Amino acid sequence: QVQLEESGGGLVQAGGNLTLSCAASPTISGINGLGWYRQAPGKQRELVAQIPNDDSKNYAGSVKGRFIISRDDSKNTMYLEMNDLKAEDTGVYFCGIYRVPFGVTDWGKGTLVAVFS
Repeated sequence: QVQLEESGGGLVQAGGNLTLSCAASPTISGINGLGWYRQAPGKQRELVAQIPNDDSKNYAGSVKGRFIISRDDSKNTMYLEMNDLKAEDTGVYFCGIYRVPFGVTDWGKGTLVAVFS
């Protein structure tokens, strides 16, 4: 099992930017199911972006073109750069590891992002 810890959330005005970090222990090397998820108030948790490796990145349609996912295996850290934030981006953001065929087996505790207009 991998321990995950998110950081970087906060309160930001619409149109602003934030970068989230997900620190992993012991390692993310070789893990291709890394991803960011979010849960808005009263809604189900949803996938925001996945990064199987540096050459492959997938985004939810609602964030494509605004968010950038990246990873640094030497630092065992994954990032989510969020630009042009909108009120609908508000929620708790989690990093998770998806393992076939089990689904997401490792979760962080989440970091809150609140966007106000």
